[in-house]
Amino acid sequence: MVSALAEEAVALHRQGRLAEAEALYRRALAEDPRQFAPHYHFGVLCMQASRFEEAVTCLENALRLKPDDFSALINLGMVLRHLGRPAEALKPLARAIIAHPGVAEAHFQRGAALQELGRKAEACEAAMRALALDPAHDKAAYLHALALSDLGRTEEARAAYDRLLARRPDHIDALNNRALLAWGAGDADAAMADLDRAVALKPGYMPSLVNRALVLGSTGRAAEALADYDQLLMLRPDDADFWNRRGGALRALGRDREALESFDRALAFRPDFAAALANRGYLRWAAEQDYDASKADLTRALALDPALPWLEGELFFLKMQGADWEGYAQGRAALAAGVAAGRQAVKPFAYQAISPDPAALQQCARILAAADYPGLAPMGTAARAAGRIRIGYVSAEFREQATAYLMAGVYEAHDRRDFEIIAFDNGYDDASPMRARLEQAFDRLIPIAGLADSAAAEAVREAGIDILVNLNGYFGKPRMSIFARRAAPVQVNYLGFPGTLGAPYMDYIIADRIVIPEGERRFFDEAVVWLPDCYQANDGKRVRPAPDSRERHGLPPEAFIFCNFNQSYKLAPEIFAIWMRLLRNRPDSVLWLLHDRDTANANLRREAEKQGVAAGRLIFAPLTPQEQHLARIALADLFLDTLPYNAHTTASDALWAGVPLITCRGTAFAGRVAASLLTAAGLPELIAEDLAAYEALAAALAEDRSRLADLRARLARQRQTCALFDTARFTRHLEAAYRAMIARARAGQKPESFAVPAQ
Repeated sequence: MVSALAEEAVALHRQGRLAEAEALYRRALAEDPRQFAPHYHFGVLCMQASRFEEAVTCLENALRLKPDDFSALINLGMVLRHLGRPAEALKPLARAIIAHPGVAEAHFQRGAALQELGRKAEACEAAMRALALDPAHDKAAYLHALALSDLGRTEEARAAYDRLLARRPDHIDALNNRALLAWGAGDADAAMADLDRAVALKPGYMPSLVNRALVLGSTGRAAEALADYDQLLMLRPDDADFWNRRGGALRALGRDREALESFDRALAFRPDFAAALANRGYLRWAAEQDYDASKADLTRALALDPALPWLEGELFFLKMQGADWEGYAQGRAALAAGVAAGRQAVKPFAYQAISPDPAALQQCARILAAADYPGLAPMGTAARAAGRIRIGYVSAEFREQATAYLMAGVYEAHDRRDFEIIAFDNGYDDASPMRARLEQAFDRLIPIAGLADSAAAEAVREAGIDILVNLNGYFGKPRMSIFARRAAPVQVNYLGFPGTLGAPYMDYIIADRIVIPEGERRFFDEAVVWLPDCYQANDGKRVRPAPDSRERHGLPPEAFIFCNFNQSYKLAPEIFAIWMRLLRNRPDSVLWLLHDRDTANANLRREAEKQGVAAGRLIFAPLTPQEQHLARIALADLFLDTLPYNAHTTASDALWAGVPLITCRGTAFAGRVAASLLTAAGLPELIAEDLAAYEALAAALAEDRSRLADLRARLARQRQTCALFDTARFTRHLEAAYRAMIARARAGQKPESFAVPAQ
């Protein structure tokens, strides 16, 4: 029997007068502890007050009196789940199902406990049983979709969320989760639609804002992402993660000073925040050239979180840019091990200057492509059946920059009877003569720098592009996500990144037989197109070097001048040691280098001193406009190439200026470019097959001025006739490659490697 005190307590409880109800429950139990009702209802009251441990005691006492009471069993299971004890919750929930197998709630609660235990398949089954009993059980429907997602059954999960949202269009968590599934499947538009709807339904709901900001940032809509982070920081101003992500959005917008301030704020709240330290370190170097501060931030970040994606490689690459070779061999070995293990250890652009192994370089590119640029929902583009072939060139360098110096003549030389040439500009107008020339060379120039990835891809699709050429790859400002959406029926990797992009949506890579020998096709995910001469375009209209004087550039008038104008990250210690031996053996010589970074200059001079060469014998040339650079480089006697990453445009500059260049043939694309250039220039004898031969050749040439004079004379004679600088010939071969590509696409055939015959 229920005592009068217990009945009165329940009445007060129902009225919400909890303190009075509790007092009466206690009195009733003091009078007769064998009453079920006060134990049970007092347990429910404790649940409502979040006094979960007391609730467990009360409900267990109640169940001693009525072991099969359904409500007590269900509530005990719920309380144990609240306390983070799902394994214990399974026992009363199983008893509830045995006692009442036809009640959906019991199956749902058991499924929820199984989900918390990580037993996803059983959770999914329990949710399905609940839904079979009660198809309108929204919590069970949500659990079912969640379990399916966790099991990797994403299409079924999306369908489950669809069914739930058809019935409950205001289910915020379902909208969030469906958005994440859409995003993961590459459907950013569907993800944004759900997240916009969720934010509209509940404007201050943080998970929706966080997810929307992440999707916006990942799809190139940094300004909108920034607005969401600002809103999130109004809700939680001390959240270090939001400050860090806000800094990333600002950096993407080019607002570096504000980005640094955001990273500083993140670190003020969390001094050990590795991601913020890394981001601040990257920006201190890129925006402020503060090597010491950048190195300190990256080193500390790596110590705090060695698994932070790309950080290990970025720190190593920073040290290469600073010519800081302490721990070089160990660091290189660690990066190789990381790539072999499939870790996000180093990005491909940096790794090309570190690794000579084409298989490792391919693995590195595949890791980045899968992590940052996975294939997204295709746009459904198909090759047009006829008409002029529309070529789209995607680049951030339609201005005074190396890619433009090489390609300008090709853009102009394209046969407009068969081709329409459209530029998709991911950079900016620098108001230079080169920019004006390029604008005249293209049929259309479409700015995409300010467009989100989806909008930029749509611009490509609307233009009806047949062949989309990626001139950046992983260099500079990549727009790989345009290609990941399959914005054009044929997609080509060319020039900007000398290696495979490791992405299944890239169809072809343009090469030659030297940079990619026949036997090494397996190291490229793209089909290989071999041009008959050199893969590298060159502009035969470049200005010829004007007369210049050594004195004007601080060069000793009578010295023998070795030179290399590569950026400092290409200078490896093994090559530098060869250069120092050459200088020691030729006391009247100097080494003329590019003034890339103050830190690098200081470190290189210190390293020279260590190797017995006076620091003053290293002379650094500042950056200068292209025309002036071609005039000054002609003053050098011999260009010494680097390995594993050769000089590329810089090598063409030297040969155009008439400076003999020696190289060592590498084992990967980036290390074979100079060999390709020298072959096309008619000087294959300047290609060494190993470093010992490279050093011997350099030493011999340094002692044989008549031979050097002959080489210079040959370069001068052949400049307008050799294959390397024959822009019209190169363009005919490139167009033949494009025709073959589009012919296969129009015939419904898959990309396939082929060689272009000489014309």
